[in-house]
Amino acid sequence: MFVSNRNYWANYKVLARYKKPVDLSFMRITLIESGKTKNPFIREGVELFRKRVIRYVPFQIETLPDLKNTRNMTMKEVQEKEGKLILKRLKPGDYMILLDERGQEFHSISFAEYLNGLEGRVNHLLFVIGGPYGFSEEVYKRADAKLSLSKLTFSHQLVRVIFMEQLYRAYTILKGEPYHHA
Repeated sequence: MFVSNRNYWANYKVLARYKKPVDLSFMRITLIESGKTKNPFIREGVELFRKRVIRYVPFQIETLPDLKNTRNMTMKEVQEKEGKLILKRLKPGDYMILLDERGQEFHSISFAEYLNGLEGRVNHLLFVIGGPYGFSEEVYKRADAKLSLSKLTFSHQLVRVIFMEQLYRAYTILKGEPYHHA
């Protein structure tokens, strides 16, 4: 969903009232990622923002194991196997948001408002980054929402650090800290 500039600035004015920090500490967040992070610069970036995010909210990263023999599987078989691993991680009441190119798009301030709106309604928020082939139909059916970081396509590895930075940015916006310059 595209947010017009007028709505963006209206949202910014609404969030400007958060000079007093917003307390989001009741919600836990987990990032589920498919497979190990291979590139050292991505691992370093994810770790940098993980250390920053945990100052605001209980946060953890769960890495699903790499699938074996994927060269001998079809795309659908890989999606289904990864999907089963994702669904095994869920507990009743978990709110699952898929990072997906067909998801809802936000400006950073709107994303901060979205997180703030989940507070009080959601105890455990899970963001899921799928593998290179995306998600199975079963995972799509179970998802509570889909989030797109951009209309551009990024590798599932690079999305990790981009998402972590945006999560950190959202919390600094809600806390009224100067990281976000709008």
